[in-house]
Amino acid sequence: MIIGTALKERERAAGPIKVGLVGAGQMGEGLVCQMELMHGMRAFAIADVVPGRAKEVFRSANVDDSMVVETDSAAVAAQAVHEGKRVATTNASLVAGLEGLEIVVEATGLPEIGAQIALETILARKHVLQMNVETDATVGYVLRRMAQSAGIVYTLTAGDEPGTTMELFDFAQSLGFEIVCAGKGKNNPLDRSANPDTMAEKARAQMMNPKMLASFVDGTKTMVEMTSLGNAVGFVPDVAGMHGPEATPKTLAQIFAPRKDGGIFEKRGVVDYALGVAPGVFVIFTSDHPKIVRDLGYLSMGPGPYYALYRPYHLTSLETPISIARAVLNGETTIATDRVPVTETVTVAKRDLKAGETIDSLGGFMVYGMIDAVANSSKHNLLPLGLAPGSVLKKDVRMGESVSYDDVELNNDLYIVQLRRMQDKLVAQAGQGEG
Repeated sequence: MIIGTALKERERAAGPIKVGLVGAGQMGEGLVCQMELMHGMRAFAIADVVPGRAKEVFRSANVDDSMVVETDSAAVAAQAVHEGKRVATTNASLVAGLEGLEIVVEATGLPEIGAQIALETILARKHVLQMNVETDATVGYVLRRMAQSAGIVYTLTAGDEPGTTMELFDFAQSLGFEIVCAGKGKNNPLDRSANPDTMAEKARAQMMNPKMLASFVDGTKTMVEMTSLGNAVGFVPDVAGMHGPEATPKTLAQIFAPRKDGGIFEKRGVVDYALGVAPGVFVIFTSDHPKIVRDLGYLSMGPGPYYALYRPYHLTSLETPISIARAVLNGETTIATDRVPVTETVTVAKRDLKAGETIDSLGGFMVYGMIDAVANSSKHNLLPLGLAPGSVLKKDVRMGESVSYDDVELNNDLYIVQLRRMQDKLVAQAGQGEG
């Protein structure tokens, strides 16, 4: 059934899907405003650490103030939802466990909060829509397994690059094509030294959080996005950090191809990114069937032997309602890690790091992410990026060097650290089972 039709039927039969949101930043606000224009779903609870911010987002979405109850009390919030009112809170855990909600969207971009809220939501038997790709790249496998055991959906979102690329990937794979590469465009030239100070002016002009912008420019966001995509489809980077060449929509198929055929790759089945095609995403595929090759030429797909599926846009949080509807109405997943992870984003020093320092947040002053194959990151005991914030350095690490588990003291009180240990045990058990 067409999603719009299904949402109208849902609204008539049982009222709108009741959505909770944690993180009322740029992405969260866009999602709430988009849902208010639609049939069949509404944000019934928003949590943000900044007092008053959640109510501001409801106001931005044209929800009347009289319909919004500001509270950090679970009982008051549950009564408000029961009465059809909206809840604004600073308590993220309240949203995760709030009675009446059917799905919770995590949109903070903070790995630890993403892990905590996803876990609490799963334990409350609600679907999880994970917009926090930083969390998913670190512990998405174990969260997915836990959600499946609970009989609910854990999924990343349509509109973000992993989900948008997955739609092209599924299309090509379903048709039986061999997929060589899946990737995305990167908006900003790579600058590993970018930090909130150097990005402050540009962030103000774009009405963005400077840490978020720094995580885009220093490559961290691209690395974690392609890690989640790679783990979902079983692809690894061709080289650590990926290649990231300049490309145009017309040259994608020639560039992102095996070296023996004039491209840049040593192997097939990889993730990568391109400068010059943002905000688009792409999948490169091939076929050796003579009739199919002739048809692809007739259909203006190029001379082959490699062909590009290219979507020139992704609408970020404005597309998230599609994934919400799929999860709640049909129990469907947009993208998630259902296989043992093969790709990791590891931690690299942005400057010289000193023993005794506590690593700051992603997009900060101290570290950035670098995608690598798990085979290599495990061999060298490298620290997953999502575990870095809050870790204390036991040794000096020079700028540009990878940080290993041996270099840090992890904060064992963090949800993401505990979930990662559970995930590592699951991976080890899966390996023993294969043996």
